[in-house]
Order: sequence, then structure tokens, then C-alpha cells
Amino acid sequence: MAFNTGAALMDALVLSIVAQEPTYGYKITQEVRAVMVVSESTLYPVLRRLQKDGCLDTYDQEFAGRNRRYYRLTEAGRQRLADYRREWRDYRRSIDRLLLGEEENI
Repeated sequence: MAFNTGAALMDALVLSIVAQEPTYGYKITQEVRAVMVVSESTLYPVLRRLQKDGCLDTYDQEFAGRNRRYYRLTEAGRQRLADYRREWRDYRRSIDRLLLGEEENI
């Protein structure tokens, strides 16, 4: 993708994925990679920052003889995701209007 993929978009994508179900870092990376180019080294700092901000909670669970760290959304994370979704709709409408010449249908 040639468009800017800033921190806010990355945060919103991660929160959206984790909102579906608690999941682990590698799976989050794969889901984000399905829509944009991103490395694991980029994603893990995002997970740590969201955890530090109180948006994500973690727990470990054994899988194939090893512990796997799972991430789940907190109430603060749900609120931030709702804010990101609202902002995304407004942003998308503005971009569509300029880039595609679409009129706002409200």
C-alpha cells in the first residue's frame, strides 16, 4: 500500500483484531499483514504501548509445551477503539469526497 500507515491506524487495526477475541502476537501480525506490509518488529512495540496505555491486558497460556502470550481488550481499549472507528468514518468520508468525488450521503 502506498498510503501512510501511521501509529493511529496501526493501533486501530490491532485493537480491532483483539476485540474479536483474545489472541497472540504472531496471529495479530498475520492478520495485519493481510491488509498492509508490517514486520513483527514493528508490531510488538505497538502491543507493548497499547498495554502500557491500559488498552490491552495480557495472560500466558501453554501451547505445544511453551507459554504463549495472549492479548485481550480492556474497557479503556474498547473506548479507544470506538473513538478510532468514529474518527475513521469521518476521515474516510472526507477522503472519498476529495479523492473519488463522492458526495456525502447523510
